[in-house]
Amino acid sequence: MTMSTDPPVDSAALTWHRVAHSSELPEGRVKTVSAGHHTFALTHFEGRYAALSNRCPHQGGPLGEGTIEKGMLRCPWHGYDYCPLTGESPFGDSVATFPVEQRDDGIYVGLAPDPPHVTTVSDVIAQTLVNWGVRHVFGMVGHSNLGLADALRRQESKGNLSYIGIRHEGAAAFAASAYGKLTGKPAACLTIAGPGATNLLTGLWDAKVDRSPVIALTGQVDTQVLGPGAFQEVDLQAAYGSVAAFSQTVLPTSRHAELATLAAKNAIVRRDVAHLIFPDEVQTLPAGEEEASGPEGRITSQQISPPQESVRAAVDLLTQAKRPVIIVGHGARFDMEAITALAEHMGAPVITTFKAKGQIPDDHPLACGVLGRSGTPIASWFMNESDALLVLGASFSNHTGIYPGKPIVQVDFDALALGKFHPVTVPVWGEIGVTVALLAERLPAAGPERADQRPELVDRWSIWRAEKASRAQDDRGQGVNSAAVFTTLQRHVPERAVIAVDVGNNAYSFGRYFECKRDQTVLMSGYLGSIGFGYPAAIGAWAAAPERPIFAVTGDGGFAQYMAELLTAVKHGMNITHVLLNNGQLGKIAKEQRAGDWDVWQTSLHNPDFSRYAEICGAFGTRVTSRAELDGAIAAAIAHDGPALVEVIADPELV
Repeated sequence: MTMSTDPPVDSAALTWHRVAHSSELPEGRVKTVSAGHHTFALTHFEGRYAALSNRCPHQGGPLGEGTIEKGMLRCPWHGYDYCPLTGESPFGDSVATFPVEQRDDGIYVGLAPDPPHVTTVSDVIAQTLVNWGVRHVFGMVGHSNLGLADALRRQESKGNLSYIGIRHEGAAAFAASAYGKLTGKPAACLTIAGPGATNLLTGLWDAKVDRSPVIALTGQVDTQVLGPGAFQEVDLQAAYGSVAAFSQTVLPTSRHAELATLAAKNAIVRRDVAHLIFPDEVQTLPAGEEEASGPEGRITSQQISPPQESVRAAVDLLTQAKRPVIIVGHGARFDMEAITALAEHMGAPVITTFKAKGQIPDDHPLACGVLGRSGTPIASWFMNESDALLVLGASFSNHTGIYPGKPIVQVDFDALALGKFHPVTVPVWGEIGVTVALLAERLPAAGPERADQRPELVDRWSIWRAEKASRAQDDRGQGVNSAAVFTTLQRHVPERAVIAVDVGNNAYSFGRYFECKRDQTVLMSGYLGSIGFGYPAAIGAWAAAPERPIFAVTGDGGFAQYMAELLTAVKHGMNITHVLLNNGQLGKIAKEQRAGDWDVWQTSLHNPDFSRYAEICGAFGTRVTSRAELDGAIAAAIAHDGPALVEVIADPELV
């Protein structure tokens, strides 16, 4: 049986969608149904079915959530009434209706073919960002970014980018920051207005201070209500004024492709945060004749040569040195092949800052490990014994521990970073790769006048490895010690792995005890030092390089801040191996309280069984309570195809 409840229509010209079974909707009721790109209020009244537009013409209320009272469909927001069959209203505005058929297998709504898509402002901006190399967007779709989200969806359907929906906007910013640190290229993060946009700020500050390119895309309330204080309105240009090198609102009269180009250019060239604000109604405006743009003719090579007089001064100082040492920071991460070749040419030991850990493998004959609070006694010994330091892409922060009293050649692409905290002997403004190549051409090779420091390196590593092996045996019966955790992890993590490390005792212990292999990359929240970075950063690393082994190392305090992102990893099948040190406290802070003669207060944590939590989320989870269980647990987690979590019950004192 087929029964039409509307005037005859040309059924052949429509596409019919089953939206409900006949038994689903009792007489006198209404419900929301969807078909194609449309949502309807499906009504059952006086034995007939009707499909009305779900949007109330008054203020957009959802009619499908309303009620039929005294023969009228009442909007749940403001009580406007409409005929449940015709959509007519005594208030003057009527609601559009659509053809309905009741068939044996259910209720059908007929839709005419969708008109061709009209290119919108958001389409132009999304295509421009793709043209500039944006390939990944992390974020949360919401009511004030739906037009922009739809443009991103179209780009994803074309295969131009991938979208990863996260559970907290802060994780989106951390993931984008980690993506930029790993690749040097910008990813984007998407949020709504108000709280979504403000939730991005911590991760964006991490990107800014670590010079990672990121593009933030935030929704905003309609332009007509900007100012009076509409729902979820925040002055986003003011909120982002310090963190973003570029922050602009997309207006109807803007040159939209140019705005997107400037955002991408600022992020890439300045290695900084760029921000675009999208008022709700602007997102879906027709773009007219405007076309997307790209980087052609808008950007040049950044391989800037340093001034010749600076190079000559650097060569003179380093030539005279008997015990030169090279210190590399995070800013040198993309030039390590040339730096390693220069070190071998000079016979100079190579020390890294903590942020630069792994940029030279620890088994290289000239590697000294990490300098500073998270470092090894090897690095500090060679710095102290040196008579000249060549510092490449390092910040000289107080955590780094570079001794300012040595003769120093400092090289950085950012002129303001040179001598930032104290004078250096020779500041050199130039791209690190270019400068290193010039130094290699002009510096003499290591000869008899220069000390051979390699035998000393062998001795120092031997002493330190013996100390690590001794510490790995420590057992107070209150959890596994950190030396054992990271010595074991070191055996299992393969070459080319990316390791995202959170803030806390876990990070300090990782810096000391874990020795990096060839082509391993370590990601961390460096200058900002933000707890919670680790797991979202692993998500960003997976998006950037899913073919590489991805690891996360966190404490219980850091992971708990974004533990819902394990669901994100499960949803997308991310092959992330997570080692979580659970010591039941904010261990680093408790240690600082004791060191400062403070009472240890409010640093204890109430934790779940994280391994069971992983299993509940759909991941692999296992718990380690003794040193003997480490090898098997870590091997099993690595072998698992998908997200895996190894929870280690850790001794908070044996770090």
